[in-house]
Amino acid sequence: SPHTIEKKMSNPASTGLFINGQRETGQDVRVGNVTAALAVANIVKTSLGPVGLDKMLVDDIGDVLITNDGATILKSLEVEHPAARVLVDLANLQDQEVGDGTTSVVIIASELLRRGNDLVKNGIHPTTIISGYRTALKAAVSYIKKEMVVNVSTLGDEHLINAAKTSMSSKIIGKESDFFSKLAVDAVKSVKMNATAADVAGYDAMGSSRSAEAAVVVPNGKQRFKYPLSAIHILKAHGKSSMDSHLIGGGFAINAMRAAQGMPTFVESSEGNTVKIAMLDMNLQRHRMGMGVQVIVKDPAEIERIKKREMDITRERIRKIIDAGANVVLTTKGVDDLCMKYFVEAGIICARRCNREDLKRLAKATGGRVVTTMADMEGNETFDPDCLGGCDSVREVRIGDGEMLYVYGCKGHGASTIVLRGANEYMLDEMDRALHDSLCVVKRMLESNTLVPGGGAAEAALSVYLDDYANTIESREQMVIQEYADALLVIPKTLAVNAAKDASELVAKLRSIHAKGQHSEDEVDEALKFMGLNLIDGTIRDNLVAGVVEPAISKIKSLRFATEAAITILRIDDRITLNDSKGLA
Repeated sequence: SPHTIEKKMSNPASTGLFINGQRETGQDVRVGNVTAALAVANIVKTSLGPVGLDKMLVDDIGDVLITNDGATILKSLEVEHPAARVLVDLANLQDQEVGDGTTSVVIIASELLRRGNDLVKNGIHPTTIISGYRTALKAAVSYIKKEMVVNVSTLGDEHLINAAKTSMSSKIIGKESDFFSKLAVDAVKSVKMNATAADVAGYDAMGSSRSAEAAVVVPNGKQRFKYPLSAIHILKAHGKSSMDSHLIGGGFAINAMRAAQGMPTFVESSEGNTVKIAMLDMNLQRHRMGMGVQVIVKDPAEIERIKKREMDITRERIRKIIDAGANVVLTTKGVDDLCMKYFVEAGIICARRCNREDLKRLAKATGGRVVTTMADMEGNETFDPDCLGGCDSVREVRIGDGEMLYVYGCKGHGASTIVLRGANEYMLDEMDRALHDSLCVVKRMLESNTLVPGGGAAEAALSVYLDDYANTIESREQMVIQEYADALLVIPKTLAVNAAKDASELVAKLRSIHAKGQHSEDEVDEALKFMGLNLIDGTIRDNLVAGVVEPAISKIKSLRFATEAAITILRIDDRITLNDSKGLA
């Protein structure tokens, strides 16, 4: 190709550039970038929607991952191409920011790229395309906020459950969405906390509320809340069916069992005294001398006394923990038999080798702290009773093949645990991912109080609106905005194709209904903007009434992110790949 000029250090004369590598310029780079981006999008395309299919990913050592989650699929691929990597990062960003909609954001971005590339081939400058895309995005976001958003000031559970159902409809738990959506909503509501001024400023920055409500308490005296998902702990246990999964509201389950059979299986609070939990990140084993320490003893009797003192050091430590009032001791390290004896005698539940992350969450939930050392400022060893967490009761419960410790009635910030049951590892992992997406959606709905209809309704409405809007633009950006409008239809089209329906006909019907709704003066036609696809029967229906809804912020952000990613890749017109510098003087 005349555009691919390969330069070596030996022949710099032709361009005056000293490049040790390849240089691609102009249209070649664009075509390469767009092809790579489309290849990535095609991988996830078939997993979109309630009838989307799953992907099986096998890594180099034969581990299998079966998933429907766009971000997880792209994260697991080792993408070499730099432009395609932008799309992978885009899916991850959507996953972090919103939690759901990762597949659709990649599909929209790749479609914008494809159409942008066609426009360049037709002689429109990339700068015009970029500014046209920006204009279209601005118009689209303002239209969503003005026309499509339904403000649900006091969100009933019904809307939340519908949003959770919509989110999990394409996942493995879609068939049991009635059960799992209720589980997700209950879990998020159980970790409700009062929002601080910083949190509220964050919501406002995300465009999810009016600037007049920037106070923690909105003018009508209502307190704003936040729902930290990190307080929801998801535990996976083999066995039983997925419908046996359950939520421990205000409780915490930890995947650990009693260290010795002589310990009690449950501890309960009595006469107002809460159960105290000590969380340690240190060894409770017989004290040993440090490496390289030599003790020269003349009298053999001294050896016995050294051994006895070694035992006493640990016993004193345990005595301090017990005296502080601990009824349950959990440690991330080991506990040997000698120490176990003291706990058994005191009637304390002790568990060893707990997960450190789990203990940190438990500490937050019970209002305690994870203790890494008992040394204080004076060099003595003490155990501060303030480090103990409080709860109503701790029980050892048999789940599947093993036992787990359940902590009920945590006294700190809200905490909840969802125990997932399922046939095998792949299913549990996929349930975990699906539930995570639904939890994020419910959290966003509760924090922003706004929703939009799903099932391609928002995209079809935007497409019709932007087509009309383009006609008001007098510059050459008009063509670009029309292409942007058409690009948005890729979502309803893909949904219909995945459902094995006639995509062209369904999308044409959908567009005509939205056009009628937007151009009609009749108030009855006003509700037509909520019409979307019913993929089970292959018809058009009012998705707001049918309960196919998603958070407005999810739609707005995915449009923003997709447009930004497309613009980033379209701006590139030169790629220089440097050779390895080894072997050069």
